[in-house]
Amino acid sequence: MNKLHFATHNSKINKLAHSLGLKNTQVVAFDLPAGYTCPCADTCQSFSNRESGKITDGKNCKIRCYAASIESAFTSARNAHWRNFEALKNLSTKEMVELILSELPKNVKVVRIHSSGDYFAKRYFQAWVKVAEIRTDIKFFGYTKILDYVNADKPDNFRLVYSFGGKMDSKKTCEPTAYIVKDIAEAIIRGLLVSCADNPADDFDFIMEGKTFALVLHGTQPAKKK
Repeated sequence: MNKLHFATHNSKINKLAHSLGLKNTQVVAFDLPAGYTCPCADTCQSFSNRESGKITDGKNCKIRCYAASIESAFTSARNAHWRNFEALKNLSTKEMVELILSELPKNVKVVRIHSSGDYFAKRYFQAWVKVAEIRTDIKFFGYTKILDYVNADKPDNFRLVYSFGGKMDSKKTCEPTAYIVKDIAEAIIRGLLVSCADNPADDFDFIMEGKTFALVLHGTQPAKKK
């Protein structure tokens, strides 16, 4: 059994593969446990218990993390995310690079880093930068709530967008940013491009092009607090 799990049975990345004219196995996602590996999450912080799957929302949670809901609903996804974390969390940057390179699926062309989870340590982020520098034939993209990593030097085939709603919101300036809106009307009022509406996978293009955009709220939400 491989030590790392790269997901191919994700409807969104499957649609991205189709839009790029690639096979499903050539577009993959690499995930970690939601919440537990998200040091800068704030208004979207949620956790799915590793054993039971029961969701606990963070103290400032206003928008429940969709990835945590997926982990709660699907034990196989939750187990795969934890397996990835356990395999990497105690390694050095060099060791992480070696492991990721050895486990990348054959002929992969696009990797979404974290449809669940975030960069839990600086050495882990640096490992992905090095992997992207070595594998220039692959495009790496994703969201993060760690603003420093959006601004960090990275190769052109590795792009990140800042996910608004984290502990570093007040430090944001002109970085490409993804906002959550309640509906398309709100995005229009705010002058934001809307991702994943007509094209469920166009956030890839927006992120690779360094654009700011909006995502419409979806998934099960926590009960409103008084």
